[in-house]
Amino acid sequence: MPYPDLIPSLLFKLYENQLALEASILELSNWVEQRGSAEVADNVRGALFTIGHNEEFIKMTLAVLMESE
Repeated sequence: MPYPDLIPSLLFKLYENQLALEASILELSNWVEQRGSAEVADNVRGALFTIGHNEEFIKMTLAVLMESE
């Protein structure tokens, strides 16, 4: 692999993007719920649960990868 030192940085940026998307989608689900679509908002929050569930593992793994640079 020509640039193995870039992989941890790339993964970190992807992780930051994931968190930004999570926050944006959560805002939209709140907006949808306020307009009477609680079921849709609950479905969205259920899907977002996976992001939250995996967040700690991703964060710890990134820390290990960035430490080894």
